[in-house]
Amino acid sequence: MLLGFVDSALLYLFKKKFMYRLFIVLIFGIILTSCDSDVDAGEFVVGSDNLAVNNKVILVDTATVEVSTINFDSLVTSGQSRILLGNYDDPIFGKVSSDSYFQLSSSSYNLQTTSSDTEGANYVFDSIRMVLIPDKYYYGDTTKVQSVSIHRLLQKVKSDSDEDTNFYNNSTLNYDAVSLGSAAFTPKPLHQDTVFVKMDNTFGEALFQKLKKREITTQDEFIEYFKGLVIRSTATNTSCVMGFKVTSMLQLYYSKQVTDSETSILKEFTIDDVSKQFNRISLDRTGTVLKDLPGTTGRLSSNLTENKSFIQSGTGLACRIDFPNIKELKYITEKGAIVDAQLIIRPVNNTYSKSFPLADSLNVYVADQLNRISTTLNSASGSPIYAVLNKTEDEFDENIGYSIPLGTFMQNEMVKTSDSKLALILTIPNISNAVNRLVLGNQKNTGNKIQLKIYYISY
Repeated sequence: MLLGFVDSALLYLFKKKFMYRLFIVLIFGIILTSCDSDVDAGEFVVGSDNLAVNNKVILVDTATVEVSTINFDSLVTSGQSRILLGNYDDPIFGKVSSDSYFQLSSSSYNLQTTSSDTEGANYVFDSIRMVLIPDKYYYGDTTKVQSVSIHRLLQKVKSDSDEDTNFYNNSTLNYDAVSLGSAAFTPKPLHQDTVFVKMDNTFGEALFQKLKKREITTQDEFIEYFKGLVIRSTATNTSCVMGFKVTSMLQLYYSKQVTDSETSILKEFTIDDVSKQFNRISLDRTGTVLKDLPGTTGRLSSNLTENKSFIQSGTGLACRIDFPNIKELKYITEKGAIVDAQLIIRPVNNTYSKSFPLADSLNVYVADQLNRISTTLNSASGSPIYAVLNKTEDEFDENIGYSIPLGTFMQNEMVKTSDSKLALILTIPNISNAVNRLVLGNQKNTGNKIQLKIYYISY
């Protein structure tokens, strides 16, 4: 679509807020035509000698935008300071599940403050339990009963690689199939209802005796004997994943019996090193439009997934956006530049709700043809650019969408001499410690089309 000369389009420019900058540039161009200085339009520099009232401003809104879904098959989930537990069946994405692995430690391995063997002989084991403290994060329907099972690790929480000590969403460790404790509860994450899981007394008694007999006195001896725990989500009909604080702990109670009275004593084991805690987050895509999603370097076109693209934290799903014909714009006129560009990408109707809310913003990255991220999308001044959600509702929900200013990016892509083309990758914030998801429309999606507007000036 072509706009006329600027003098016939000023009214339009006044009405369009994002074109105000261009209008100012042109006015200054008229004033400064007798000067040799350059005017910086914010996204590019146009010589003042080339600015005049007969410049053409062209709106291009028919450029092809390719939308696809990609899969980062390994996200770092260790050191994220969240125990993520639960599962839910998503009719669009598939079955999402998260289990949490961690190593525990204690401030000391004495049962008392003194080293008196006589005093220690009076101690007896009482009970042991796991205390899970919600951190207010949840995603999904919290009205259904959640159940968890705790198992003893058979491997140390230690990476197999000396160079990479991280754990990922697909990492796993061997554990004993016999449960040490289980609990069922209705999630109330916003009310901070602590979940108490009663643990096996045989396990607790054995640990207590190791401490009482001074067979464990150091962290290394403790880890050698007790390598850690995994908490698994076991319910088959839950529909929620929720977060717990890494200040959750294992509590061992014992008593000092003196004649007929008892003094209860508490010993706590905590997650002292958050790098030794990670979440295994899985997604079973069987039977969904994402069942054929390729590996990390590939992409699944939205044309093959009902004109939709998909993003999900935790599982590694992200939206990729390509502009295959951007270089063709430089042939519109002999001299010209992109002064502004706006991309509006819309969530698909009926894919979001109170249980599955829209993210307020999306992270935007720049990547190559193999989905390798090089940097965040930045403005001309170097500040990161985010896709910001416009929540303003109208009769047809046409205003609900994420807006991304692309002036600098599009101008650079248009004028660069190499044949390589960069793409944009969209993800939800907190990609490594949450399971939020989003469904976006492409250019063929009825009612939720992605829209690209490019403002080009010839001079």
